Amino acid sequence: MMDLVIKPGPQYYNYAKNAIESIPKLLTEYHAQKILILHGSISWEKAKSFFKKVINNENYCFEYEQYHGECSYQEAKRISKLIKDKHIDFVIGVGGGKICDLTMLATAYTMTPFGLTPTIASNCAPWAALSVMYKENGLAEGNSEHQNHNAAFVITDPYLVIDSPSRYFIAGIADTIVKWYESDLVTSQEDIKDFPLIRMGRFAAKICQETIINEAEQAVKDMKNLKVTEAFLHVSEVVIVISGLVGGLAGKYARNTAAHTVHDALSAVLPGIHKYLHGEKVGYGTFYQLALEGKWTEIDCLIPLYKKFDLPISLTQMGLYPMTDEDMKAIVQIMNNKEKIHLLPLEINETILEDVYVKLEEFLKKYN
Repeated sequence: MMDLVIKPGPQYYNYAKNAIESIPKLLTEYHAQKILILHGSISWEKAKSFFKKVINNENYCFEYEQYHGECSYQEAKRISKLIKDKHIDFVIGVGGGKICDLTMLATAYTMTPFGLTPTIASNCAPWAALSVMYKENGLAEGNSEHQNHNAAFVITDPYLVIDSPSRYFIAGIADTIVKWYESDLVTSQEDIKDFPLIRMGRFAAKICQETIINEAEQAVKDMKNLKVTEAFLHVSEVVIVISGLVGGLAGKYARNTAAHTVHDALSAVLPGIHKYLHGEKVGYGTFYQLALEGKWTEIDCLIPLYKKFDLPISLTQMGLYPMTDEDMKAIVQIMNNKEKIHLLPLEINETILEDVYVKLEEFLKKYN
């Protein structure tokens, strides 16, 4: 028997033109009357016109709150207090990944139902029932908070998502293709590969990889031209939904392993990495994952895709390597203490983890 904890995704999903106008019917089902819209600054300016029919509905009273920029414990507690003080009975998070994560955690403290309207396709945060935690200064806490429930809905409009910075979309592409590389070795193990949910998660991960390899370049071109095309719809939906289903179906065995562990450790130790987006950091983690597995030719195969999208390729290119012995020691200690990296059927210890950084940076010199 396998003990799989499964949280597949939101109860309701709609990604289409004018989809946001369907939100009131969900609010009615939840008997919601006082709704908090939690948002960023730019994201709400972009989204406001799409919410016009929702917020002008006289059946509901809306409160608005702009978050302080990070999904931190302090911020989640601040929002949860606001929910209680204002007697909010439903929360809608409108924005990027940190808004989605913050909405999930703050409402978990109060057990208030919530929905999400992502305004960018930069990761699977709207789909996955977890929050990646940061400190107030932007450094990673080095851990995620896992919720036991998903959103009541994820509803957004491709005409809203396409009007966002392409850098975030490209970071989402990098954060999504890694789902295959992080889950491949784990889900192909003989003792678990035939479990139906493992197979489903693996299949979702393969869809992520294939869609990005085949359609991402066209999707990014279309986005830059503000054209909602089949390629843009396919890739943005893979980023938001299918990537979340990988772990949603196969649990911890397909959620993340080495690449996200690299993200967590680097983000917790190196302040200079804060200027890079989540997906850009995970993109480097993909190379680390493959180096750890000894799949150097796979790195060579992915480099042209990274070059097309101007993704950072190495820590050296990012100005973060070489690093001090103290920083390297702290990074590999964090990594070695993570359960998820030890899901890989490989010998892993601090010496090996450090050695991979050295070998990888030397290997990537030819591409800098």
